[in-house]
Amino acid sequence: MPFPSPDPEHAAALLRGRGDVDGLLAEARRLRDEGKGRTVTYSRKVFVPLTTLCRDRCTYCTFAKPPGAGGAYLEPGDVLAIAAAGEAAGCTEALFTLGDRPEDRWPAAREFLEAKGLASTMDYVAETTAMVAEETSLFPHANPGVMTGADLARLRPSNLSMGLMLENVSPRLTEPGMPHHGSPDKEPEVRLATIAAAAEHRVPFTTGVLIGIGETPEEVADSLFAIAAMPAVQEVIVQNFRAKADTRMRREPEPTVQYTARVAAAARWILGPDANVQVPPNLTERYEAYLDAGINDWGGVSPLTIDWVNPEAPWPHLEELEARTAAAGFTLAPRLPAYPEYLTPEWVDEGLLPKARAAVDARGHAVAPREAA
Repeated sequence: MPFPSPDPEHAAALLRGRGDVDGLLAEARRLRDEGKGRTVTYSRKVFVPLTTLCRDRCTYCTFAKPPGAGGAYLEPGDVLAIAAAGEAAGCTEALFTLGDRPEDRWPAAREFLEAKGLASTMDYVAETTAMVAEETSLFPHANPGVMTGADLARLRPSNLSMGLMLENVSPRLTEPGMPHHGSPDKEPEVRLATIAAAAEHRVPFTTGVLIGIGETPEEVADSLFAIAAMPAVQEVIVQNFRAKADTRMRREPEPTVQYTARVAAAARWILGPDANVQVPPNLTERYEAYLDAGINDWGGVSPLTIDWVNPEAPWPHLEELEARTAAAGFTLAPRLPAYPEYLTPEWVDEGLLPKARAAVDARGHAVAPREAA
């Protein structure tokens, strides 16, 4: 008997563990196999924490820090050194992650930018991603927070893809006492506008949900349906919250593997067979469980740099990732930060496309720089 078509009420019930959860997982696997086969991809990356300053005040974050306590910008030479080390390690992606518009909150941020003749952190993102794209074989993937259409257009020539987590579509999470209170860049409508603008500007874009931060299953379901309604998204992440010792949410319970798997399966069910759905492998000990929930990607994995957002969670060694993926019946394959189906003139800047096409094989899978030489 066919599994029912997705709807928000049914999805929320399944996320609560009510109803045919086994049927949901089976349907997610069927859809994944139909659309993606038995190949699971990942992007071999280095993490470039361009600045750990941020104007937001999320209560679960340890990435953002104030000036004098770790909050700072990387200098261009530091950025290039990280990228060069990644290139030597066979990486193809430089993930630029940073806080949202720190110059609106911190005088130290304004002083740094003014000293470089720049008006904004976004100017610095454009400058440093262009430098990495031009001077190394790596492909930048900018994750600079909320972006306007003009920001996306400006970054597109140097960034093969970009990203912004929706996290959750519910405005309730921005109310006093909730994790996004005091964080203007976490307003759902603002983030949805960025995702929509990325499609308009033909940017291969990554988004996703963050689960375990106080949301309800109904709000998770609504978030997945909101993503499904976007004109084009290349990748959807299901990221499970990990409690950090030095945050206000340090005692909050973390999502179970079973619940995270249900969310991943619901994402596949809602988004369909052609979607790229990933769960980070470093946030769960037995991460291969998510292959039974219909995912087809492990996201960015670094052989060199820590996960600056979850520094307590080391990346799996690539040999282990390949072995555990193979033991579950899948083939592991590297990709660029843009998925193979997005490596087209429609989605990639004309100046970047020849470099991207030279970095992949006939299937669109990445070839490490030292192998392409």
